[in-house]
Amino acid sequence: MRLYKVIHRAPIRVAKISTKRQQLRFKRAMVALKIALAQEKQETKEMLTIYRRYTQGDVSKEDLQKANAQFVDILKGLGLGVFAVLPFAPVTIPLVVKLGQWVGVDVLPSSFNINKSLKDIDQQIADEEQHHHHAEKTAKSDVKPPVKK
Repeated sequence: MRLYKVIHRAPIRVAKISTKRQQLRFKRAMVALKIALAQEKQETKEMLTIYRRYTQGDVSKEDLQKANAQFVDILKGLGLGVFAVLPFAPVTIPLVVKLGQWVGVDVLPSSFNINKSLKDIDQQIADEEQHHHHAEKTAKSDVKPPVKK
């Protein structure tokens, strides 16, 4: 059996492209996580509002069911939090999620099951970078040079 060495014409360029690809994947994953956590936060605030109204006696059955569903989502997140503190968490959490899918149990909270398209995530990344650059420019323009007397 013969072994052939493959030499790229531009190994530095290939390395840069693969690095950029990994950075983009990581950014997409972090933005998707940020979106899911923001949605979970909003749903939890609504749940607490509904429960507060329930104590006052003015809430409908549909609202109460929605709040109870969100409470179950919080419990699911807490259940996964147990696996996060165990050793080998990067292995155990995906294993638990996959095992739950195989058995037919939804382990993840509902906000983490929504798959946004890559275009939406890329657009949000671009918007955040543009906002970040704009904020840097305004911060630099707000800095006034010291006045000599």
